[in-house]
Amino acid sequence: MMTPELLIGNITLFILAIFLGFELITKVPATLHTPLMSGANAISGISIIGALIGANVAYDAQQTVVSGILAFVAVVLAMINVVGGFAVTNRMLNMIAGKKRRGA
Repeated sequence: MMTPELLIGNITLFILAIFLGFELITKVPATLHTPLMSGANAISGISIIGALIGANVAYDAQQTVVSGILAFVAVVLAMINVVGGFAVTNRMLNMIAGKKRRGA
C-alpha cells in the first residue's frame, strides 16, 4: 500500500532527479560530450541500481503487476543506455586509435 508520505517522498525524489539531470546535461559543452560518455555510463549504472531496487520493492510488497512491469522497463531502458554509451565510446576510441596509426 502506498502511503501519502511515501508517494510525496517518491515524487520529490523524482523531481530532484529531473533537475539534477538537466543541470548536469546542460553544463557539458558539445565538444566534451562524447569523451564524457564513459562518465555518463557510470551515472547510468546508478539508474540501473535504482531500477533494480524499485523492482525488488515491487516484488517484495507484492504490489500490482503494473509496478513490476514499470520496474522491468526501467531496468531495460537503463541497460540500453549503458550498452549504447559503451558502444559509442568504444567506436570513438577506435577512431582515435585509427588516426594515430595512419599519422605515424
